[in-house]
Amino acid sequence: MSWLNNLRPRLKFLQKKDSPDNLWMKCRGCGQMIFQRDLAQNLHVCPQCDHHERIGPVDRFTQLFDGGTYRTIATPKVADDPLKFRDQKPYPARLKAARAATGDNEAFLVARGAIGGVDTVMGVQNFAYMGGSMGMGVGSAFVAGAREALKHGLPYVVCTASGGARMQEGLFSLMQMPRATVAIEELNEAGLPYVVVLTDPTTGGVTASYAMLGDIQISEPRALIGLAGQRVIEQTIREKLPEGFQRAEFLLEHGMIDKVVHRKDLAAVLGRLLGMMTGQVKDAA
Repeated sequence: MSWLNNLRPRLKFLQKKDSPDNLWMKCRGCGQMIFQRDLAQNLHVCPQCDHHERIGPVDRFTQLFDGGTYRTIATPKVADDPLKFRDQKPYPARLKAARAATGDNEAFLVARGAIGGVDTVMGVQNFAYMGGSMGMGVGSAFVAGAREALKHGLPYVVCTASGGARMQEGLFSLMQMPRATVAIEELNEAGLPYVVVLTDPTTGGVTASYAMLGDIQISEPRALIGLAGQRVIEQTIREKLPEGFQRAEFLLEHGMIDKVVHRKDLAAVLGRLLGMMTGQVKDAA
C-alpha cells in the first residue's frame, strides 16, 4: 500500500462548486455582459451605455424613498378569474406563475414614505408580473393608493410600466381606466399633487388613462411610451415613423411629457417637485 493510500482518509478533496447562473446579465441596450452586483450598485443602469434596465417595486421604493424606508399599503383582494378565461393555459395558472416569479400578489404595489422629506404615497407597476398588465387587481391597487393619499392629504406618485390592459379579464380590465381617472379627479379636487414617472415600457390602456394624467409627467431616458405598437401604426397610416418615435426624448420634444430624468437623479428631482407642489420648499426642480 502506498503512502498516499495511508494518507487518503485524512485528505479532504475540494469538489468543484457550480457557479450561480445569475451572476451576469446581458444589457438589453448594448449587449455587453454586466456583473449583477455592479449593475445593482449602479441602480440597474448599464455602466457602458447608460441603458435603464427594468426594476420591480421593491427596488423602486428603496431608491426613491428617503433612506430606503417605507411601509407598504394593503390593497384589496379581487376575484382571480372572473371570466374563467383559458388560452394555452388557464388564467389562474398564469397568475400562480407570476406570483411565484415576483413574490407579489399583483402587478401594482403601494407604499408610503418620505421623498425629499415630503410624506408621499407611491404606487409602482411591475412589468415582471404579466407585463405589468392592468386588470382588476391593478386598478383596485391604484385606487387604494389614491384613497390613502386623499385620507391623509398627501401627494400621490405613480411609476408606470405596462404592456396595457390584461386580456384575460376583458371588459373588467378596461373598466379600470375610468376608475383610475375618477380617483385622479378626486385628487385634483382635493388639491393634492399627482405625479407620474413613466418607465420602460408604458403602453396600451395604461398610457390611455392614469399614465398621462399627471400634474407632472417625468420619464426615465429612452423609455418606450405609447398607445399602439409602432408596427401597427406604420401599417395603419402606411408611412414610416420618425426616428425615436414613442421614446421619452421624442415625447419631451413634442410637449407630451415635462422632463426626462436619469435614475440617479430621480429621487432628488421628485423631492424638489413635491416640496414645491406642497408648499414645503419654494424652488423648482
